[in-house]
Amino acid sequence: MGMTITEKILAAHAGADRVEPGQLVNVKVDLALGNDITAPVAIREFEKIGVETVWDRDRVVLVPDHFVPNKDIKSAEQALQLKQFARKHNLTYYYEVGRMGIEHCLLPEQGLVGPGDLVIGADSHTCTYGGLGAFSTGVGSTDLAAAMALGETWLKVPESIKFVYRGELPRWVGGKDLILYTIGQIGVDGALYMAMEFTGPVIERLSMDGRLTMANMAVEAGAKNGIVPPDEVTRRYVEGRAKRPYQFYQSDPDAHYARVYDFDVSKLEPQVAFPHLPENARPVSEAGEVTIDQVVIGSCTNGRLEDLRQAASVLRGHKVNDNVRLIVIPGTQQVYMDALREGLVEVFIEAGAAVSTPTCGPCLGGYMGILAKGERCLATTNRNFVGRMGHPESEVYLAGPAVAAASAVLGRIAGPWEVVK
Repeated sequence: MGMTITEKILAAHAGADRVEPGQLVNVKVDLALGNDITAPVAIREFEKIGVETVWDRDRVVLVPDHFVPNKDIKSAEQALQLKQFARKHNLTYYYEVGRMGIEHCLLPEQGLVGPGDLVIGADSHTCTYGGLGAFSTGVGSTDLAAAMALGETWLKVPESIKFVYRGELPRWVGGKDLILYTIGQIGVDGALYMAMEFTGPVIERLSMDGRLTMANMAVEAGAKNGIVPPDEVTRRYVEGRAKRPYQFYQSDPDAHYARVYDFDVSKLEPQVAFPHLPENARPVSEAGEVTIDQVVIGSCTNGRLEDLRQAASVLRGHKVNDNVRLIVIPGTQQVYMDALREGLVEVFIEAGAAVSTPTCGPCLGGYMGILAKGERCLATTNRNFVGRMGHPESEVYLAGPAVAAASAVLGRIAGPWEVVK
């Protein structure tokens, strides 16, 4: 019997001919990632190990992005720990404010992750890089510390679920809608410790930004990783960008899957996930009259250039509702610069939005958009748990950039066709 793409990548990094679901394997790591929340703990544990330095200064990446620019003294001290560690060990890839970005937007953009890689990061949304055809997954800070010292980690080989998407995507429907719809179908525990493999004609036509969005939210279904088999779209993205050699893996025709889902998405509407779980997805036309206080467009899920372009195409010529605050956060400095050059930032500011430097900020209730008791936010982020963006009696709704922009204009959850006639 053949192997899935996930199994092939794990086998290659374990130095084995094949692996089986449920098997424990010791694997070599291509990249180990930490941020300003998780890396300080990893650094403290690393120093207990007793090694002189990291296993490879080119493959340990530190990105302060959650509470930077520093929001208070504690966040400043955490960011400083990353900076000091990076200097001490002469890390090649440490990204200071002004050059950084939201980590899961930044690493693909900078060519630090490629197809066939095995990447771990002390952040649950490290699964984003599966959009490139890599195996990537989140780990705890102590696992990160061991990987920084040894360049390896252990994993249990996950079973795989195959998702096949067919049809033609309607206007305004993209990767965020596909993954919200999928999670709505299987639930937040529907892929628990499994690999979600996204395939089919729709995926083959999906942009890299859309693929990264889908892989990013695999963890919201409980998955170990999400992955898109690499193709020409992948090749065009990584050529001239990749810092290291990469390899395309494909699932064998006779690979075993625990389950296979086949979706015709020709009539799929933009989706909205209602509080307090990503699985509470429904078409935007069924949202009802839900008024909102805040809209956030950004995050490691939807902070890329394609996302900002879509939001601007809805906002152009319109004003943000008087009862709404709109916060736009480009995912990286490059995305910010590209948005400036294309006139997108001008569209946002003329509409009445606040445009921020790259930061995770409001996504995790950090800063730059905390919710008060009773407030509602529609966001292009990835989680809408109780208290996720602030007060435990606030509410977060999840959607793609087009719905977010339309909702900011109308002051209620709305489809983009209500604004763009």
